[in-house]
Amino acid sequence: VRAGSTWAGELRWTGVPDLPAALGGIRAAAGRTPPGTWLRVVGGWHPSQFAEGREPTRAELDAAAPEHPVYVQALYEVAVLNSVALHVTGIDATAADPPGGQIDRDPATGEPTGRIFGMGAFDRVLSAVPPATPEEERRSTAAMCTDLHALGLTGIVDAGGFGMSPQRYEPLFALWRDGGLSLRMRLFLSATDPGQEYAQLATWMRHTPPRFGDPMLQFLGIGEVVHFGCHDFEGLEDFAISDDAVSDLYDICRRAAERGWPVNIHAVLDESIDRILTCWEAIDKHVPLRQLRFTLSHADRISIRNLRRLKALGAGVVLDDHHVFKAAHAERAWGSGSMADVPPIADLLAADIPLAAGTDATRACSHDPWLALWWLITGRSADGLTRRAGRHRMTREQALECYTAGSAWLSFEETTRGRLVPGAWADFVVLSEDYFTVPEQRLPAIRSKLTVVGGEPVHDAR
Repeated sequence: VRAGSTWAGELRWTGVPDLPAALGGIRAAAGRTPPGTWLRVVGGWHPSQFAEGREPTRAELDAAAPEHPVYVQALYEVAVLNSVALHVTGIDATAADPPGGQIDRDPATGEPTGRIFGMGAFDRVLSAVPPATPEEERRSTAAMCTDLHALGLTGIVDAGGFGMSPQRYEPLFALWRDGGLSLRMRLFLSATDPGQEYAQLATWMRHTPPRFGDPMLQFLGIGEVVHFGCHDFEGLEDFAISDDAVSDLYDICRRAAERGWPVNIHAVLDESIDRILTCWEAIDKHVPLRQLRFTLSHADRISIRNLRRLKALGAGVVLDDHHVFKAAHAERAWGSGSMADVPPIADLLAADIPLAAGTDATRACSHDPWLALWWLITGRSADGLTRRAGRHRMTREQALECYTAGSAWLSFEETTRGRLVPGAWADFVVLSEDYFTVPEQRLPAIRSKLTVVGGEPVHDAR
């Protein structure tokens, strides 16, 4: 939902193989837009996908678009600005680092290099981009749906995310009210401000019944950001959930359970998962959770012990391919060989844990579902290395099952979506190649020739 409001005004580097091609896209965009127009690539790519193995420099962005402010953000790791963007945002030798961010500087001159780090720095730059009008945001959301249909998507589960206040959903609601929403969307609703999580999520639950909506748009649950003190981000730095945070999490999750809301919570580290499951087990004694389909997103480091606890609660896991870009970084943080069982797919399957699959898009990873399926199947990352052990790789059938029927379980729609059977909704796709026989290296290049939602064509490659 967040991506939809800015989709039409951004470039995307999914599948771009090298810096000349990436910079060529910037140059082409500069040629078709007036000088002074922002050119942005906000997440969804990583330097490891480029043949050069690095992000572009300030000088390269200057050469590609000397009259446009340019901002390219690699996941949540680093962003690079050209000289025009630095001038527009007031980032110069005298500028202080913003709270929660860092400006990289030349050690000799103190001048900014164009590279910035941290959410505070990213937000400072993005807040300088002129906001779109509500009508522009509505059209942009429709454009996103069109592009996702071209990849073969008929619907998505939106996990919520940082900064997703109620007003951020207005462009989507406007498109829905006008009858222009062609992509089935199921929404998790997140907290937006640290310290206000219970009040904010309780307000959502007070005014909205669970699974309220129609076949195109429904509120589904609470998450993925449930409590900032329980959010271990990528799990690459020291992190511990405090007793106070667990107490708040208990209150939020119990209220959700009492009102029939599913909860999805981000958790990478087993230590985080352990504390979350202790909280859920305490709630389960008063309000049974088995029918509510509570889920963990990522669960990269989950232990066998916690898999058993998850199974006892009837809870599931949402797998995604964020390590298609982050595997090398994670291995440096977790130790040599640690990525062999990240995530521990064989153990998840053996424990019969309900599994959904997705992309962690659009900033923390690419929005391409075929890249996610390739990652589940091959265990490879964008740098060309295969790190995940063979037993933790999925067959093509298993991966597709998770992505379709598994994700339908997540939204309580396993009888109507995710399978080609009589009585299910007529949502299907005709692919450019046979997913089951195409060579593995071509899986990420699969596209849709025809996408149908509810019996109506929404994409036709002709």
